[in-house]
Amino acid sequence: MQKKEYSLEIAGKTMIAEFNDWADQANGSVLLRYGNSAVLATVVMSNKESNLDYFPLSVEYEEKFYAAGAILGSRFVRREGRPSDEAVLSGRIVDRTIRPLFPKGLKRDVQVIITVLSIEDYDTDILAVNAASLALATSDIPWNGPVSAVRVGLVEDDPTPIVNPSYGQRSDELPPRAKMDLTVSGKDGLVNMIEVGAREVSEEHVEHCLARASEEIEKIQAWQKSIVAERGVAKQTFAAPMESGEIEAEFESVMRPKLLALDGKMDKGDIGTLKSEWMKHALEKFPDAKPQIPDGIFEHKLDEHVHDLAIKEGKRVDGRAMDEIRPLFAQAGGISPVIHGTGLFYRGQTHVLAALTLGGPGDAQLIDTIEFQDKKKTFMLHYNFPPFSVGETGRVGGMNRRMIGHGALAEKSLRAVLPQKENFPYTIRIVADCLASNGSTSMASVCAGTLALMDSGVPISRPVAGIAMGMMSDAKAGVYKVLTDIQGPEDHHGDMDFKVAGTSEGVTGVQMDVKVDGVPLKVLSEAFAQAKKARMQILEVIQKAIPAPRADISPRAPKILTTKVKVDQIGLVIGPGGKMINGIKDRTGCDEITIEEDGTIFITGRQGTAEAALKEIEDLTREYMVGDRFEGPVVRLMDFGAFVKIGPNNDGLVHVSEVAPFRIGKISDAVQIGDVVPVVIKEIDEKGRYNLSIKAADPEWAARKGVKPSEGGGDMHGRRNGPPRHRI
Repeated sequence: MQKKEYSLEIAGKTMIAEFNDWADQANGSVLLRYGNSAVLATVVMSNKESNLDYFPLSVEYEEKFYAAGAILGSRFVRREGRPSDEAVLSGRIVDRTIRPLFPKGLKRDVQVIITVLSIEDYDTDILAVNAASLALATSDIPWNGPVSAVRVGLVEDDPTPIVNPSYGQRSDELPPRAKMDLTVSGKDGLVNMIEVGAREVSEEHVEHCLARASEEIEKIQAWQKSIVAERGVAKQTFAAPMESGEIEAEFESVMRPKLLALDGKMDKGDIGTLKSEWMKHALEKFPDAKPQIPDGIFEHKLDEHVHDLAIKEGKRVDGRAMDEIRPLFAQAGGISPVIHGTGLFYRGQTHVLAALTLGGPGDAQLIDTIEFQDKKKTFMLHYNFPPFSVGETGRVGGMNRRMIGHGALAEKSLRAVLPQKENFPYTIRIVADCLASNGSTSMASVCAGTLALMDSGVPISRPVAGIAMGMMSDAKAGVYKVLTDIQGPEDHHGDMDFKVAGTSEGVTGVQMDVKVDGVPLKVLSEAFAQAKKARMQILEVIQKAIPAPRADISPRAPKILTTKVKVDQIGLVIGPGGKMINGIKDRTGCDEITIEEDGTIFITGRQGTAEAALKEIEDLTREYMVGDRFEGPVVRLMDFGAFVKIGPNNDGLVHVSEVAPFRIGKISDAVQIGDVVPVVIKEIDEKGRYNLSIKAADPEWAARKGVKPSEGGGDMHGRRNGPPRHRI
């Protein structure tokens, strides 16, 4: 086997790139390690041009179960299946980073496969970006790399950025809890991909962390360039497909006047109409032309037009100002009394309905991947993008990578404001259905999700809103324009899609993609400022619709009661083979009883069933003390007294002398089996036995029951009158 290694110190750990002959049939490959985590990246380009009207790049992120040193999978299938959501999101990070750096017009299939070989302290998504970059940059595939990535984290009460934090430093379960998790890629002083999950971090602090990340990125860039200089091979020649000058001239003659006639005021429908008109005209006039040529000309000319409007004329395609938001509408509730909470949000032609369901702790999703085993997920946001939302027909059902990515962004943007489990132990599921789409449904899902949370009575700390920013730029002239609330054409033809979500106090989620090599930090600073201004406007509309979370959850939602028992009492509550806990559920009709390792018990039920189950558990685990009072049934009679049940597994003795303040002849004169009597614990003996008293609990009880003193009388202590009798 042939191999050569290159190393670089990053954040106190060594990153090692190993070039070997493992995958020598691929155009390029590399094995990249950091700590005990490792990935293999391979890249292959097809020899044939496709007839597609887009660049057919696919990025596959393969999680191998052996990478975690565990036999994972379902009970019956112990092998890798469809990618986990985490794998899809990691693959998207690689895709979003490398895609803009391929030459425009490339139509040959390119496939990047990242295989996770080992994972321990460090997430392999960052390794995947750097490995994909090295594999592409040293291969013969045309690509304008390298590009590098790092992760930066923050923890509570510490403003110092942590470069490439470990899983432990990124955890929000134990103090110091993670405050922010930022993933950023870039090259040569530019940023081309950002992913952020944060707990209300200021824009200024995010920018500071981006600057810190850029310093480390430049180190990795220099390292990669030195490797490419040594190992890189000549790139395959590529020339962008020539557009027909004749067809282009026809466009200028027929369609340019119609574009100009719109005077910078066009919507999604106008563009669709113009494109249909052009395609029909072009294919009739040039019947031998491939449809991709007039289609490509239309897209190229529209791209030029949209850029010229913004940069040269300061106009947008729909006539708005650069920092103007489209009309907003927000509604909390009012959809159906059956749903626990709903939110309806409009921003222009983007409409999203969010529906929320509350469940018990047992409804949590159990995550079992190479990164996390037996992890319970109690907040889920699922995003749906049906074809009717863009006026099209298509397949309904199932999930694609875009839906998973958009849902994950909205989910982490809202997670920061959720209450702690101890205060609100519910499992929360939000479904965001896109009803109409014309720009940033993910940020509209954040807004609709906030409305649904507040409508359902979830005590969030503050409402969250999101907005998508864009950019039109001319790199040669060094000019750019930042756009607030981009719609479809500005997203499709713009150079940046920069989504920012947050509260009035700070940022909770960020995602950025570009169609150019990258964006300078100063542009991001301007975009952050405009995004904050827009966010405040949206928050104002949301809070007019519903000023605060409703005081109570929906009556249709289950009620959850909480108690805590000693750890050594957990077995008592569960019982042999679950007999006790299942019996409580059957008797009370509650939905579920969940017991945590620390003895915390969550009881979920409706219409009083949770209260009934809680009482049984409290009675079962109660530790009795002298002076405690009860009402219980008589379960057994003896010559000297009666046994009274005072708990599920406990009873105590009422001596005949403790029934009444006067002497009774025999216990059966006062009580019978099944009678419910008041008692108080008078004494707990050294063996833990309970001595009870009826007369101490209620001195008048015997008289009300008609119990008569025995013949011969006696004082209030049950002693006979007259001189004491002595045993001879």
